[in-house]
Order: sequence, then structure tokens, then C-alpha cells
Amino acid sequence: MNFSVVQELNGARAGLLDTDHGTVETPMFMPVGTAGTVKALSPRDLLRDVGAQIILGNTYHLYLRLGAQLLECAGGLHRFMGWVHPILTDSGGYQVYSLASRCKINEEGAVFQSHIDGSSHLLTPERVVDFQRILGSDIMMVLDECPPAGVTHRRARHAHDLTLRWATRSKARFDATGPRYGHNQALFAIVQGSTYQDLRRESARALVDMDFPGYAIGGLSVGEGAAQLYDMVGTSCAELPADKPRYLMGVGTPADILEAVALGVDLFDCVLPTRNGRNGMLFTTRGVINIRNRKWADDLAVLDEGLNGYASQTFTRAYVRHLFQCNEILGLQISAAQNLALYLWLMRQARLAILEKRYETFRRKMAPQLSQRL
Repeated sequence: MNFSVVQELNGARAGLLDTDHGTVETPMFMPVGTAGTVKALSPRDLLRDVGAQIILGNTYHLYLRLGAQLLECAGGLHRFMGWVHPILTDSGGYQVYSLASRCKINEEGAVFQSHIDGSSHLLTPERVVDFQRILGSDIMMVLDECPPAGVTHRRARHAHDLTLRWATRSKARFDATGPRYGHNQALFAIVQGSTYQDLRRESARALVDMDFPGYAIGGLSVGEGAAQLYDMVGTSCAELPADKPRYLMGVGTPADILEAVALGVDLFDCVLPTRNGRNGMLFTTRGVINIRNRKWADDLAVLDEGLNGYASQTFTRAYVRHLFQCNEILGLQISAAQNLALYLWLMRQARLAILEKRYETFRRKMAPQLSQRL
């Protein structure tokens, strides 16, 4: 993997992330394919209609649903799901947080009960690396502990310290093993520290000393406010190397992403566009539409005049509302395509604005415009 910054503008970066499965133009949003699929969309849809360059898979869910043997026989996740472009897989650390009632954490790893059948499993830093080797993802993540928002400094310190020890073990396992399918993989570390600046700085500095090829900023978008989110992102980015990619995990709204780009983040992922789309919330270039509202029942305008994609230009608001009212599957496909197309369009426009040295003007205009309710 190779990363280069093409243009830097007051912290915001336009870069190129080269992998064996293709080049990613940053800043970039990664559609979330939790179980080896981005819900309601095929790989062809993601390429042709959405413009995705890289997607995210979930180690925890793929491990429970499929296991190692089948995925190894299939030749890894790329071949199994028919996606020949870059893939990033998370480590399962977020599921340790989100499924805390089913999980116990100790020095060895995270012991949890499957939410599918109740069976008991142990995630260790080493096992997570081993399984991601089998997945064959281009970018792998270390196992981390993600504490909830509002924890004490002492509790955040415990998660911070454990994450650093797990990162050391993850890197050792990665260095002792090799890729299985003839393409290179990279292992990213994860900065933790909750909403405490001193812990964020300490975490970032310690991980930089370990010399990972890329760094994620984790433990955010878990209930803290926007001001705290931006503060922690800025604090983390200030400590991370300028020549390596930065990935903000699980964020977020278009406004959040635009702010994080200004602070120096290169990669993003979030379930928000697909999850909210399934509930009838559509992101457009003019603002947010709740397509279930009665006001759209007779609106024969196309879904989004500002986008050239298939979903945006082919279907009217009245038709998409009709699909939701009838619980038709096509409504979910259209909403997923529209929302992800909007996010990917936003990334392309942000990159162009950085290259043309007008990003701050672009951000100030687009953040409120994309957030307004129509």
C-alpha cells in the first residue's frame, strides 16, 4: 500500500491511496458492507450508480456468519462477494462496545456470546489478524476497546492502555504472517482516548512510534457532542504523520464529514446513509427529505436534480414515496443508491475543492445546505 498527498490546504488533504486492488482518491467515504454486502445494492450498482472506490466489511459478523473455512476455500472476501476493488475490514472492536451486554473483556481479548445462536467465542488480537488474513482485505484493523461516551478518565485510560497492548500484539502477529491470495495487505492502528485530549495525544504518539502504515481515529460518534467529536479529531490528526492515511471510524453526517476533512481526515465509513435510507430519509444536494411525508405524494420532480445518477434522475419523489407506502423492495434499493451516491458525490466535490484551493468556501456553503430539512 502506498499513500501520497497530492494537495494540502490548511489541513484538508487530497490524496491517493494505492492498493493491489486499485487506487482510492481521498478524501473518500466507504459504503458499509457489514456481512459481505452493502444492503440492497449489488457490486455493479456500487460501481456504476454510486461510484464507490472502496467498501468496508465487518470481521465480527463475517466470522460468525461464515467462518474461516468457507471464506478461505472461496479465495477471500473479494472473490466471495464479487467485488474486485479495495476492501477495508474492521476488527470487531466496535461490536465489543455495541454488544457489551454479551461481552467480557480481559487482557487476552474479548469473550462474547454470539447474537445469532448464543455460542461463546474469544476475539484476541492474534485471531482477529488471522481471520482478516483469510478475508484478504486490503486494509486490516487492529483489535481495540471502544469505551462509551461519558466515561471517567480512569475508565478511558484503561481502554486506552489495553488498546495499545493489543496493537503491539496485532502488529507482531501481522509481521509473523503473510497474505494468502497473492496481494498485499496493510494493518492500521486505532487511536483511542474517549474525549480526553491527553489520552488522545498519548495514544496517537505511542502508535506512531510503532510505525503502522495508516491510522484510524476510533471511539467517537458513540454519544459525544459535535464539539467534542471535532475537538478529538483535530487533536488526533495533529499527532499523526502527514504522509500516512487517516481514517475516522463510524462518522457520520455530511456536515460531520466536511468538518473532519477540514481537520485532515482521509477516509470515512458509516451505516447512516443506508440505514436512514431504509427508513425513508433521503440525502439530496438540496437537503434532507423524509420521503414518507404526505407532502411528496404528488411531487413528480426527480429525486435529486443535482445528481446525475440513475436513481436520482430516473425516479420521482411521488414514486419513491409510493414504494415505501407499499413496502416494496425497490424503494430500499433506490434510497440506498441515492444516499450513497450523494455521499460519494460529496467526496468528489470536496476533493476538487481542495485541489482548486477553495475548500473552506465549499464547506461553509455545503454543510448547512445538505443538513436542511425539505
